[in-house]
Amino acid sequence: MGRFVLVTVVVAVVLLGLLWVVQRKLIYLPDPSPVPAAASVLPGGRDVGFTTSDGLRLGAWYVPGRRAVTVLVTGGNAGNRLDRAPLAAALAREGFAVLLMDYRGYGGNPGSPSEEGLLRDARAARDFLDGEVLYFGESLGAAVATALAAERPPAGLLLRSPFTELADAGRHAYPFLPVRLLLRDRFPVRDRLATLRVPITIVYGTADTIIPPAMSRAAAPPGARLVEVAGAGHNDRVMLDGPQLIAAVNALADRR
Repeated sequence: MGRFVLVTVVVAVVLLGLLWVVQRKLIYLPDPSPVPAAASVLPGGRDVGFTTSDGLRLGAWYVPGRRAVTVLVTGGNAGNRLDRAPLAAALAREGFAVLLMDYRGYGGNPGSPSEEGLLRDARAARDFLDGEVLYFGESLGAAVATALAAERPPAGLLLRSPFTELADAGRHAYPFLPVRLLLRDRFPVRDRLATLRVPITIVYGTADTIIPPAMSRAAAPPGARLVEVAGAGHNDRVMLDGPQLIAAVNALADRR
């Protein structure tokens, strides 16, 4: 029995150690493929780039607009900016200028993603822009946008399917693991949102099984506007460029 217990403990330690090493591969799921030229995907789109504080040159897409406000989009943990082109197109039709960025390791960009790295990338994207800016953060990108907003307050902050903190989202996905003890990246969204004094809108789907709607609601600070998309799951098209989402951006711009 003693030997069995020892073997069990050793196996558990080895597995936890392996999870510690590979955890970022479970969190970040980039599509590293190079993307096509912006103009071939988005009418009026331009290929742009900016350099992070640690020296990485990142590519992005910029679409000019007729309104005096730009939407900076920080995407979720998977794919690349090509997947978010419908969102940029929908916002551009509403007259917004749009900067559709990719993080390090995404969309042909160099580097490997991490919490610190993604914030560096968002800072560089913000530095690229002049004038009034709305931050639009999708899922994990909601955490990035919130961290950026704590440093450089935007004209408004829209979070699509945010979590309270990464440990809570991880515990929901992997309830059998000691996620809070293992995590290297934290993304404390709720705590950061509580310190902000900017207009905030939170959009969530009632059928989201990845970030439960109750978690998105729990992230909201007092005074935030909540927009519920009935029957929508995390990756449903309506949560990418659906009418309620675009209307929420318009309403947020009107509040600035």
